[in-house]
Amino acid sequence: MTTSPNGASTIVRTERGLTIAGTRITLYSILDYLHADWPPKLIQDWLDLTEEQLSGVLSYIDAHRDEVEREYATVLAQAEERRHYWEEKARQRRGKRKTRPLTPEEAELRAKFEAWKAKLHSV
Repeated sequence: MTTSPNGASTIVRTERGLTIAGTRITLYSILDYLHADWPPKLIQDWLDLTEEQLSGVLSYIDAHRDEVEREYATVLAQAEERRHYWEEKARQRRGKRKTRPLTPEEAELRAKFEAWKAKLHSV
């Protein structure tokens, strides 16, 4: 792991993966921003990192690029699998949902809403 001038580790491995010491921010989050072409100063400000933390992260990524990118690809694949899983669960729940007929008041509100929506789209 990377150490700061005061001897403390900047990057630590936690159950979440490679993480900035003393935070819940993973290197994978930093890589998301870097891959989106965010400038380092904006990442630092957005995530409220010190210059020391950000330089430690960038140094670590540069020194271990292959390993970090492999882990990042694994993290992205796992996130995609979870997203698909939960989307399917939601789709199944929607399919099981019983719909009831609208009350007259609800039907009137629905008609007003649809008319308003049509008016917006015609502009």
